[in-house]
Amino acid sequence: MLNQFSRSELLLGQTGIEKLHAATVAIFGVGGVGSYAVEALARSGVGSFYLYDDDKVCLTNINRQLIATRKTVGRVKVEVMKERILEINPDAVVFDHRCFFGVETADTIDFSKFNYIIDAIDTVSSKLLLVEMATKAGVPIISSMGAGNKLDPTGFEVSDIYKTSVCPLARVMRKELKARGIEKLKVVYSKEPAMTPMDREELSCKSNCICPKDVQRNCSTRRQVPGSVAFVPSVVGLIIAGEVIKDLVIL
Repeated sequence: MLNQFSRSELLLGQTGIEKLHAATVAIFGVGGVGSYAVEALARSGVGSFYLYDDDKVCLTNINRQLIATRKTVGRVKVEVMKERILEINPDAVVFDHRCFFGVETADTIDFSKFNYIIDAIDTVSSKLLLVEMATKAGVPIISSMGAGNKLDPTGFEVSDIYKTSVCPLARVMRKELKARGIEKLKVVYSKEPAMTPMDREELSCKSNCICPKDVQRNCSTRRQVPGSVAFVPSVVGLIIAGEVIKDLVIL
């Protein structure tokens, strides 16, 4: 019967669509990368979502985050993302959790509920912990490496973490994962050398942060605020979603 997923079914088949409807995906971080990944999964018919992010939409998110508009500035990101998913697919089940994933919150999450995990977090310690927890639970995970300070969306590729090169974040992750005995991790990364953001005081979030005051982290606490554009994190998010969909249909 004709429905909103009919065009996808022409390629994935009825069985593939049914697998997506039955799948539960957890997305940690719904910013520039995560929001586009979630959008693609929702439009592909994934049935259940768990969203984790502690942030609110900031004015400076509008240039690259799918959920950021003038109307959503100041709103909780996971709440906005949930509304968007349900506008696309009212039958989806969405659990939105406004929290920062770290040692304080990790034990409150039941990883056995997930069929797949997307790591779109920008904090190294949280990324490492998430990969450890996913590996321990036996849940497939895909992780986004550095997308900030880059301009070439065609340079991103899917690889195992131990086959990556150039990317500084991937280098740190390789070393730390090896020390933890984790033998593999699917990632999306780029060999493009990161640019150095221009030092413009009037554009500096370090001294002029306009993020909502009740967020746990804001730009003034960051070591460096990265530059970003609309066409890089979005591509990373879509690549990640494609990998998740292919893996879920094949599994």
